[in-house]
Amino acid sequence: MEQKAPQRIVVIGAGIVGASLAYHLSRKGAHVTLIEAGEIASGVTGRSFAWITTTHAGADPVAPLRAGAIEEYRRLEAELPDLQIRWTGALTYDKSAEASASTAVVSAAEILVREPNLKHPPAHALFRAQEGALDAVRATHALIAGAQALGAELLTHTRITGFKTCGTTVTGVETATATINADLVVLAAGTGIRPLAQMLNVSLPIEASPAIFIRYQTQPDLVKGIISSPEMEVRQSADGALLAAEDYLGEEPGNSPTEIAWRTAEAIQNQLSGVVSIEPQTVAVGFRPIPADGIPIVGLLPGIGAVYVCAMHPGVTLAAIVGRLASEEILGCQASAALGPCRPQRFFQHACNA
Repeated sequence: MEQKAPQRIVVIGAGIVGASLAYHLSRKGAHVTLIEAGEIASGVTGRSFAWITTTHAGADPVAPLRAGAIEEYRRLEAELPDLQIRWTGALTYDKSAEASASTAVVSAAEILVREPNLKHPPAHALFRAQEGALDAVRATHALIAGAQALGAELLTHTRITGFKTCGTTVTGVETATATINADLVVLAAGTGIRPLAQMLNVSLPIEASPAIFIRYQTQPDLVKGIISSPEMEVRQSADGALLAAEDYLGEEPGNSPTEIAWRTAEAIQNQLSGVVSIEPQTVAVGFRPIPADGIPIVGLLPGIGAVYVCAMHPGVTLAAIVGRLASEEILGCQASAALGPCRPQRFFQHACNA
């Protein structure tokens, strides 16, 4: 018997992944309700460096997804001009950087043409002209506005308190004020997916991996594109702020996020000419949802009817392509080969075989 495509869909989580799903599902005719416990993009999306990059160190089980990420954002950009992606290219020089067909190896002289304020350009670096970055919060708002224009409903400051079920099938969600019926529920709440799944007695191994996002007030036009080096990972936003990403080292004295932000400011000053003053405006820790094996979790939950999971890192890079592929899979009732390695079943194989 042919499976009926769900039409009433609840998407939980209004970060960039949930927003992309809501937009793509709405575009295909589904009635979407997007539910967020806080504000739009109030989780890790608002604390993201938001580099749209196809690079990955080592073997990559989701290489086809990563390879298609930029093309999907180009498509979305044409549909939603408010995304305002800055396709500046990315300059990388560290030991983990690997050349590929889409990468040019550039000399020190060429590096200075691209980034004239670098004080100590390396002998060579990798340059990926096709890469760029966006304001993840603005992009999330643009996606949600696009979904709403197609009929989607948005509920913010609305916490899920439980699920409505019929046997082992989910038929809706419970909030403090209402029950919302659904043919399918999509869990796209980042690190919040794990406790949501636990409400259904399902354990998903999703770790909350912290990283630091810093916004500096400094001089404009210090950086032309994205620079990723052993000393710094920086880019300049459209409003002139200098943005940086750093590893989280804990809260002990000497390694707190604020202290790291000031150390990074010193490193930036040492690496770039023209930095008269630099001061952290905001220092935020974002918790990235990283599955135990590092591979995104995308697909129907085994053993539970009508629940689809979408957990991934990097969420910004993959949001556009996964949003499209998952929406086609959900409403077309045909599995996507590119999403094959991402299935939740891989964490339940022993239970299924028992």
